[in-house]
Amino acid sequence: MSEIHWNRMTAPTLRQRAAQGAPVLLPVGSTEQHGPHLPTGVDDFLSAEACRRAAAIMVANNRPVVVAPSLWCGLAQHHMEFGGTFTLTLATYHLLLRDLCRSVLTAGFTKILVVNGHGGNVTALNALSNELSEELSATIAVTSYFTAAQTRTAEVLDTQDTLMHACEGETSMMMAIAPELVDLTQLPNATGPDIALQSAPDHIVYTPRSFKHVTPSGVAGDARAATAQKGEAILDASAQAIAEWLMN
Repeated sequence: MSEIHWNRMTAPTLRQRAAQGAPVLLPVGSTEQHGPHLPTGVDDFLSAEACRRAAAIMVANNRPVVVAPSLWCGLAQHHMEFGGTFTLTLATYHLLLRDLCRSVLTAGFTKILVVNGHGGNVTALNALSNELSEELSATIAVTSYFTAAQTRTAEVLDTQDTLMHACEGETSMMMAIAPELVDLTQLPNATGPDIALQSAPDHIVYTPRSFKHVTPSGVAGDARAATAQKGEAILDASAQAIAEWLMN
């Protein structure tokens, strides 16, 4: 497979990819607590992996593509009480994304897809997509890999229909890509209440609160049913959906 990662290519190679009309995938995630059994980099690792797999599909179809270095910090104020978490203010996040996207466009690329891996970024990214597109005079598209694979996720998982947090789904994907980072001795403790990544329809008022008040374990969902096979299926479905959008 030809090289897909921005930071492993030379500048002339990147200029050539830009001239070929290659889209740029920008993975964004978070570095935050993920319960007693998962590393803090889950959201960063998984968004980057979804991009890598999508790019591999593009290459297999003889389509040019570039995967930018991931943005490992996002909006995670609600996890700060647990420790082990980095967070940005919304204003900083806006400016950082603007400058990253501006760099991509200045390098000659014209199509950017921000691929998100953190539920806490979703609302902001949807709004910032409009603002950044206006500011930079270019379409800055946004998706979340877990939304792209939502139908397949519901088919694959046994205890939930969508991703939650440090749950069956995220644990399965980490087992697939970095099993050495999953503390299996802590799986019996990796359970918590079910939550929705988006506001539920019956929540007529949004009230900010610490995630620790939602789940003392730091886990939402039940990770005990996780398997690497489930993780592979979710990641592959995410990648396929992203690649299909890019090739249309």
